[in-house]
Amino acid sequence: MTSLPAARPRVALPEISAAAWEHPADRAALQALRSVPGVDEVIRKILGMLGGERGIRLLFQGNAVRVGPTQFPLLWALHVENCSTFGWETIPELYVTQTPIFNAGAYGIDNPFIVIHSSALELLDTDEQRVLLAHELGHVISGHSLYRTIAAIMVMVSLGALPMLASIILLPVKYAFLEWSRKSELSADRASLLGSQDLQATMRLFMKMAGGGNTSNIRPGDLNLEPFMQQANEYASSNDGLDIVYKILSTLALTHPMNVVRAAEVQKWVQSGDYERILRGEYVRRGTEQEERPLRDDMREAADHYKQEIKDVGEHLKNAAKRATERAKEAFQEARTKGSA
Repeated sequence: MTSLPAARPRVALPEISAAAWEHPADRAALQALRSVPGVDEVIRKILGMLGGERGIRLLFQGNAVRVGPTQFPLLWALHVENCSTFGWETIPELYVTQTPIFNAGAYGIDNPFIVIHSSALELLDTDEQRVLLAHELGHVISGHSLYRTIAAIMVMVSLGALPMLASIILLPVKYAFLEWSRKSELSADRASLLGSQDLQATMRLFMKMAGGGNTSNIRPGDLNLEPFMQQANEYASSNDGLDIVYKILSTLALTHPMNVVRAAEVQKWVQSGDYERILRGEYVRRGTEQEERPLRDDMREAADHYKQEIKDVGEHLKNAAKRATERAKEAFQEARTKGSA
C-alpha cells in the first residue's frame, strides 16, 4: 500500500454546506428515520423527561469543564480554527468531562455543544485532537446533534426495562436511530478530514480508537498506519457468507461503524476525488443545497448503495451455500467409497 500523503497548509472553506461532504446514506437514512411512525412522539417524550436542551446542558455545566481561552487553551484554539476553516461563525460551547471511556459527542437542539472525554485528550496528540474536534463540529453543522442525543439515550436505556408492548413498539424506532447514527458517522468522518486536512492524523485517530493506549505509553513504532490500513482492507474483503452475517449482527446495536470500516470509507472518499474537489473550492454553498444537491439524488444514490449491499450479501450467501453443498457431496462420496472398500 502506498503511504498516505503528509499534512499540508489548511485552506479555508467559506460558506461550505454540510451537503458538500455528507454521505448519501446518511441523508437518506435520516429522512427514513423521520418517516418512522412514532419518532417525533418518542423525541418529545425523551426530551421532556430530561428537561429539554437546558436540562442536558446543565448536566455538563455541573460536572465538566467548559473550554475557553483560559481553560484548555490549546484545545480551544484548535476548536476556533476548525470553525474558521468551515466558515462557521457561531462557535459551539465545548466541554471536557472526566471519564476513562474514550468518546466525544455533539448534543443539544437549538444551540448544540460539544463534549470531549478526558481519556481522548490522554490518547491523542494535538493533530489528532484537531481531527476529533472537526468530526464533532461536522455533526453540529449537519444538524445531527438532536438525533444523536436521542440515539445515545436510547442506547443507554435498555428496552428490556420497559413493559413488553412498549419495548416491541420502540424496537424499530431504536434500530432506525442506530442505522442512521452509523451512517452519520461516515459524514462526520469526512468533515474531520476537511477540518484538519491531514489524512495521516485522521487515520491515526481511527487506529487509536481501535487500539487504545495513550501518548505517554505508546512508544515510537508501536502503532503504524500501513498495517492498520492493510487490516482494514482484509476486513472489507472477508466476504464469506458467515462473515457477512457476523458483520451485520456485530454492528446492529452499535452507534458507530467499526473503526477499520471508517478508515476504509474515508480512504474511498479521498480516492473518489471529491475531497480534492472541495479543497479546490468546488463545493455546495450554504443556502444552495436544494439546487446543487437535491435530496432526491441522495435518496436514489443511497437506494443504489443499499441495493448493492443486499445484492452482495445475497451473492456471498449463495456462494457459501453452494460451497457447503459441494463439501457435503464430497464427504458423502468419500464415506460411500470407504464403506464399499
